[in-house]
This record gives sequence, C-alpha cells and structure tokens, in this order.
Amino acid sequence: MFGVLLLSFVSCFITIFFHLCSHSYVPKLTTMTRNLWLFLFFSLLYLSSCRKDSAPPFTGVVTTVGTGDDEIKVAVVRGTPYEMGKQLGTLLADDVRETTENFLEAFRKEYGEQANVDIFLDAAWKENAPYIDSRVLDEMQGLADGSGVPLEDLRRMHMVPVVSPYACSGVAMWGDATLDGHTYQLRNLDYTMDAGLQDHPLIVVYLPDKGTAHFNITFAGYIASNTGMNADHIVLGEKGRSPSSEFPYDIKGIHFSFLFRSLMYDAATLDDVLHTIDTASLLKKRYCLYFSDGNGDGIGAKVYVDGPDDGKITVWHDNDSADPMAPDIFPGVIYYTMKDEDAADYIRTLYGKFDAGNMISLSRLVAGMGGNLMDVVYDATTLEIWVAYANGNQDAALQKYVHVDLKKYLNY
Repeated sequence: MFGVLLLSFVSCFITIFFHLCSHSYVPKLTTMTRNLWLFLFFSLLYLSSCRKDSAPPFTGVVTTVGTGDDEIKVAVVRGTPYEMGKQLGTLLADDVRETTENFLEAFRKEYGEQANVDIFLDAAWKENAPYIDSRVLDEMQGLADGSGVPLEDLRRMHMVPVVSPYACSGVAMWGDATLDGHTYQLRNLDYTMDAGLQDHPLIVVYLPDKGTAHFNITFAGYIASNTGMNADHIVLGEKGRSPSSEFPYDIKGIHFSFLFRSLMYDAATLDDVLHTIDTASLLKKRYCLYFSDGNGDGIGAKVYVDGPDDGKITVWHDNDSADPMAPDIFPGVIYYTMKDEDAADYIRTLYGKFDAGNMISLSRLVAGMGGNLMDVVYDATTLEIWVAYANGNQDAALQKYVHVDLKKYLNY
C-alpha cells in the first residue's frame, strides 16, 4: 500500500516538474540533468520498497536437537507476548492439544469426575489469575488462537501444577567449587509420568520485543516454567516440600512457575531476583527456589518459602551455617535434593572438580527414581544446557542428557 501511494506521488511530482520546465519562466534542463532527476526519483522509490517493515512477519521456527528417543523440539518465537504465543500454537498445534488433553485426563483420573475437576480447576484459575503476569496471559491467549485448543482448557492445564505437590532437586555451584570457575546449576523435576508430558518435550527460545530473551525448558503447551534461564545468565529452579496431606493448598499468590517467566523477562542480576521475591505475593505452599547468576565470578541463593505456617521467606547463600536443609555446607554451593546425604558426600569428594559431566552425574545420583520426569544441567556462564526427559516410564536420569548451545538461537 505504501509503495503504491509513493509511486502515485512520484509520478505526479515528475509530471508537474516537467510541465513547469516546458514553460519559458523555468530554465531548460539538459538531457543529463533530466536523467539524473529520474534516476534519483526511481532510486527513492526502490529503496522505499525495501523498508524493513515490508518483509514478511516472523512466524517462528521449530528445529530439533538430539536423535531417536532423545530428540527434543526447539521452538524459536519472536515479537509481543501474544505473537509469540500464537507462533507456538500454530507451529505445535498437535503437540499442544495432546499435552493439554493428556495432562487434564490424568488429573481427572486421580481426583474425580471431569465436571467436578473442571469446576475445581476453574475456581483455582479465578483465584490465582490476578497474580499472573499479563504477558503470560497474553501469550496464553495467543497459544489458544494459534493451536485451536480452548483457552479454558489451557487455563485448567496450567492450574494442575499449582494445586499439586512437588518433590524435585536443586543444586548450584560456582567459583572454587567448579573445575573451570563456571556457574553450574541442576534442576530435577520429579513429577508424574502418567500424563505423558515426556512425549512432548520442548525448549522454547523467547525473543520478546520488550524484555530479555530467555529459554524455557518445558513441554509443548505449558508456557509457565519449571526451570529456565535468560540471556543475562540468570538460572531458576525449584524443589517442592508441600505434602499431599496439606491438599487443597492456599493458592492466593503467584506460583513459582509464573514467577519464573516474569523473572526471565526482567531480571538481569541476582539482586533483581531477590528484590522481586521480597516484594511478590508468593504462593502459600512449602518450597525452595534456587537461583544462580553466571555473570562474573558467579553467585547463587536458595529461598525457602514456608507459606502454610506464617508465610515466612528465608534466603540462604552458600556456606551458611544457618541453612538447616543441608547436612554439610560448602563455599560456592547451594543444594537441597531428594538425597541430601548422598549429594553432600558427592560434593565433598569432587569439590573443585565439577564440570558439566560431574553435574550430570550428580543429577542422576539424586533423582527420585520411579517419577523423574525431566532433568536439566545448566552452564550459566556459557548459556549451555544438558537436558534429559523421561522415555515412557523410564526415568529421565536413565536417558542421555542432550547438549544444547542456546546462544546460537539468539540471532533468529
């Protein structure tokens, strides 16, 4: 449209210009001058047709890493939150639909009739939605529009982890604890494998028009985050402590999975993370959050939320004798796992020698076998990960940890 209007304008201008030149009161143009004007006008027209906004819109890219049973899809999306959600939905419509249907079906089988469960999840959404980042809400709408999956089902699916218990493991190391001085973090997600989430593994690379590029290690259709990292080298992980005996939980507050997406957009330093934690209305469950910052010499923190009792939030850094959840403490290390005694022994033995390979071994050591859905090892310094998903009913820790250099996706 712009090109047509410009062409009309230029044509009129040339017509009037040469009409004027035909009158005696305008100096006559030489043939060379006339040709030069024509060249300048049509060069302007050509350049205007090459404007950046005339290029086709970015529609997202899906590629893969790993092979065979270890193959994982990587989706790169760019733009506003709504646009990125719609790109995801359009590119992965079948995966989004299957993940949503299977996740909800598994939850319904465990907790009751569909109608009753849907009422319960809808009530949970109504209670929890005011705490969810508007960017995530916009993305979810885009995901629904792109995939054709009803928005109500996507909302219900995202409430299942909010109302469920978790186990999991987390460790972060940096400085003298590691072989190369890099900052490493692991996050084991010990969660149900009955929903078939492992059949739709997905790494999403978000390139937002506003905010920091970030990486969500997740499952197709699930746009909240169990763990992730952003391009500012901030890594996020969690370990749940809420027993099933406390179900149903008080969910008036932001769930860590939605908090993580906000932090990946906004946090450039560990101080940014801790400030957000300090000012957020956190969900009143029991859980530990793990954060590390791969900039410079690295640093990390463990945040314990004791919601059901008094809502108390405690922050521990490395080598903190006040940390009651570590049987031993080490400089440059924070941890809380399914097998803390084993973790402490392993850290003590290999202290100063940890690299990606030894972090993978530690991840396997502390995995909750029989329900180990996904494991991720991060090098926060270099923006690399090693990730394993369960295969059928075989735990993630028994699979190959697929290496992904996330830096190469930042220039799409």
